[in-house]
Amino acid sequence: MPPPDSPDAGTTSSVRLVSLNIASGRTADGTFSLSRTGTDLRDLDADVVALQEVDLRLPRSGDLDQAAVLAEACRVPGRPAWSALFAATLHGAPGPGGDARPAPATLPDEPSYGVALLTRLPVLSQHELRLAPARGRLPILLPPGIRPRVWFMPDEQRIALAAVLDGPTGPLTVVSTHLSFAPARAVRQLRQIRDWARPLPRPLVLLGDLNLAGSWPSRATGWRPLVSGRTFPASRPRAQLDHALADGPIRLDRRAVVTALGGGDHLGIVTDVTPVAP
Repeated sequence: MPPPDSPDAGTTSSVRLVSLNIASGRTADGTFSLSRTGTDLRDLDADVVALQEVDLRLPRSGDLDQAAVLAEACRVPGRPAWSALFAATLHGAPGPGGDARPAPATLPDEPSYGVALLTRLPVLSQHELRLAPARGRLPILLPPGIRPRVWFMPDEQRIALAAVLDGPTGPLTVVSTHLSFAPARAVRQLRQIRDWARPLPRPLVLLGDLNLAGSWPSRATGWRPLVSGRTFPASRPRAQLDHALADGPIRLDRRAVVTALGGGDHLGIVTDVTPVAP
């Protein structure tokens, strides 16, 4: 959980944003469980949670609608229910032995894998951008000590999910995404998202596992970074792959936090912002 100096609930104009790659709820021992993740998210008292690597009704994770389960876990008794928005990247399960194929659309009853947005703010609209997979195999650099250091692997279709929310001072757009493991391709995808998101209301915050380290996401988009800290791997973080980027009139209220949430292989990011009324 966040350290004592992490942000706590601010004024009514402040919005708490969280991003986490949940690895489909897979824990260190290879089993699937959302229990710890749900508890940690509820304790944060967030307003919006962006999730990556989310399962929808896949047998491997118990046929659960993971976004809906975690949205319910975030709900506080006596307060309004949370909305759970899911966007399918793939139909079927990814990985070795899986039956994954690119999802042409998000279908509520089709077992799928993708990204999600959870929120207790009213949702005004939602939008999806599908990013086609690369042809052939792409290089991926592995950690030191593993031979060979570079593997060539097939990439998968990627997606960006945007929600325009009824924020405390007007519309607030939040985007959740998970980009390619190949850095050059991830940069191109990030620029596609930047261009696609231009018509959406500002302020806008992009959250997600971008598979890009350091300042690359800000340099690729021209958007302002809100969080700085190593997020991967969770056990011994060496790089910041998880980011929050802002565009438009928005103020960072407190020092952003990188912290363990759930039992996955990424640390989560937590940031409090105040949208500035035009």
